[in-house]
Amino acid sequence: MTQRVPHALVLRWLFSVLALFVATACAQGSSNGSAAPGASSATGVAARADGKSAAAPPPAATPGSAATLPRPDTGLQTAILAGGCFWGMEEILRKVPGIVSTEAGYAGGSANATYEDVHTGGTGNAEAVRIVFDPKVLSYEDLLGKWFFRMHDPTTKNRQGNDVGSQYRSAIFATNPAQREAASRVITQVEASGVWPGPIVTEVTDATTFTRAEEYHQRYLEKDPGGYTCHYLRDFSRPQL
Repeated sequence: MTQRVPHALVLRWLFSVLALFVATACAQGSSNGSAAPGASSATGVAARADGKSAAAPPPAATPGSAATLPRPDTGLQTAILAGGCFWGMEEILRKVPGIVSTEAGYAGGSANATYEDVHTGGTGNAEAVRIVFDPKVLSYEDLLGKWFFRMHDPTTKNRQGNDVGSQYRSAIFATNPAQREAASRVITQVEASGVWPGPIVTEVTDATTFTRAEEYHQRYLEKDPGGYTCHYLRDFSRPQL
């Protein structure tokens, strides 16, 4: 009589063979450097760290790194303006026709400043925006007269809205003698117009060091539309209160 092998033993043997086959295939795949889609590997991490992967985020800016100026052959010019918290200023300026780029940063004080240093008021810096603009589209005088002196209150010394301290002062950092002369002319015109109830306290000085602010400050209100700002464009066709 032929002895029958129980079904349970047959199934157990089949599962054992299948498991051995799968283990062998995985071992061969690992030795060839292959990995399942989406799996992490040392090679994949290295590729992302090198910035070669399309999915890799751009390298973070180093806090305190100095901003670079546009090349002279481009015809572009640079302006550095301060008028309170740089979040609100940059949000308005970056949308102005003729402005090519904006950077939030620190100007008028010690070099390589950080936010933690500047917000104490002890570095001499003001929160500022570095602007690269095309003078064929937007003149420096229009940048000041039509935008800068409308977006902030230039009559409050070391203060803008709820922000108090020298780091929130109104200031124009001229990058060349022509800008300094233009700034003086525009201030005279704005005061003579009477659109602001008090004298203009905006300081005009030569630009020295501009330090780019930490990356989380850059275009802050674009990333957080509901964030704090005290800047808006005044309508000078109506009396200012």
